[in-house]
Formats: sequence, structure tokens, C-alpha cells
Amino acid sequence: MRVAYAGTPAFAVPALRGLLDHGIDVVGVWTQPDRPAGRGRKLTPSPVKQVALERGVAVHQPHNFKAQADRDDLLNCGADLFIVAAYGLLLPQPIIDGFAHGCVNLHGSLLPRWRGAAPIQRAIQAGDRETGVGLMRMEIGLDTGPVIGEMRTPISADDTTANVHDRLAAMGWPLLQRHWDDLAGDAPGIAQSDQHVAYATKISKAEARLDFALPAEQLIRNIHAFNPWPGAWVEGPLGRIKLLSAQPATDTGLAPGQLGTDGVIGCADGSIRVTTWQFAGAKAQPVADLINANRLTPGLNVQPL
Repeated sequence: MRVAYAGTPAFAVPALRGLLDHGIDVVGVWTQPDRPAGRGRKLTPSPVKQVALERGVAVHQPHNFKAQADRDDLLNCGADLFIVAAYGLLLPQPIIDGFAHGCVNLHGSLLPRWRGAAPIQRAIQAGDRETGVGLMRMEIGLDTGPVIGEMRTPISADDTTANVHDRLAAMGWPLLQRHWDDLAGDAPGIAQSDQHVAYATKISKAEARLDFALPAEQLIRNIHAFNPWPGAWVEGPLGRIKLLSAQPATDTGLAPGQLGTDGVIGCADGSIRVTTWQFAGAKAQPVADLINANRLTPGLNVQPL
């Protein structure tokens, strides 16, 4: 089968590499337009575009598919199968229906749970003990298509979005490889259940602000869910600080937001120990370094009272 591939962020890179490394004829790659990045706001190609260029694959970067010329460019590329992974653009029905072996999507959750833009973050935030990658046939609805197959991984108490993301991204090619014959044979997949549907709404910087009036378990989930982006944060006497990893603590008697010893902060039902901190303009640091530098003063409250 000849394949057209659409993806943008790092999540979509391992599946593309797998296709190319195993001799699959990838006739073209579709990815979002270059975006400003870094302090200099220099236009930067997506991770998927970088790989495509390295491997000599034609790259296409429409802003959307409203123009018939952009639709025709994809539909007439000679592909039999269209594979999508975290592309970030809506696909109109003519494109979904426009390939002999269909249009399929690699999605970072166990569908129908966590349809939408931020499935890894929402799974961690909700305390899910397991997640995975689903391979589904695409429909016009948001991640509603029948599932051809999936791969699973547990979520531990120490997992962050960063490391779960990498585990799921690495499953993309093995999942495609496992079901390659199903894709070639136009296997329809299994319809998603109407039960246990959940939507993974887009993450905002504002919601990553921590509230130490929450219970310890939820605070730790939030800290891990928002690592690496946007980074769970708090603003108070120490300025704006990102808290990047945490674990339960046993200290009692601390007010919500009050610092104890060894990086412990009080919360609604006890305390948590923040193990990785990032002060404004500085690199992330383990708590031991901050204690040695006298950056953390016991008794101080890290958020406004």
C-alpha cells in the first residue's frame, strides 16, 4: 500500500519513522505550517516535517482544507491509505472518504475515553491507572470512529505527561504493523461504546495554576498532568514557580500553601512533597539543590492568602 501521512508534533514522529524504516511507500507528508518558536520567535518546522525532509519525503503544509486545491493535492497524491497522528487540522468528509483503504487515526487514549485534544493530560489528571493508543477508522465526529486495535500501558503514581507521551508515541508503529493486514483488507473495526465516553478538552495555562485548598492526591495528579506543558504553577512571595513532580507527604499542621521542611507544602487534607521545582528564569531543580541554596523558607506560604 502507498501511504499519505499527516502529523505535526513529536508524538507523530515514531510512527512515521517506522513506516519509512520498514520500506512503506510514503508518498507525502502533511503537517501544520511552520510556527514561531523560542525566544527569537523564529519560524520553526514541526518535528514531523523535520523527519520528512531528512528522509526526502515531499512535505505539504496547508493551513486548512477549505480550498479545493488543497483537497485535490491530497486526494490526488496516489496514496491508498491515509494515516493521521496528532495532525491538528480538521479533515472534511471528502478526504476521509477519498482513499481506497480508508483514513485511519492513531489516538493517544483508550477510546471512547478521552476523545479530543489532550488525552494524556486528562487521563493523568483524572487518576486513570491505564491508558494506551488506539487505531481507529476516521469519521467526521471527534474521535468517534470504529477501533481497529489498541495497545495499553499502565499509569504509575510517578508518571508525568512527558514520560507517558513518549511511551504512547513509541507504540504508533508497532500498532500499525500489528494491524497492517487488517488495513490492507479494509477491516471495519469495532464500533465504540456509548458508555464511558469522556472528552479531553484543550489544556490552558490558567488551569495549571495550583490551588492548595485541593486534596493532596489531586494536587499531585495536576502537577504530573501539566508536566511538561504548561507546567503547574503557583505565584506568591517567591514569585512564580513551576512545580514539576511531587509525591505524598506525612507532615501535618501546615496551612494550605505553607512550606514545611524538605520541600513539603500543606494542602487541604495534609501535605505533598514537591521534588522538582522551577523558579522563573531558571532551570528545573531537584528540591535538595534549593534547600542547600536556602531558597525554601519553612513557614512561608507559596501562594497568596
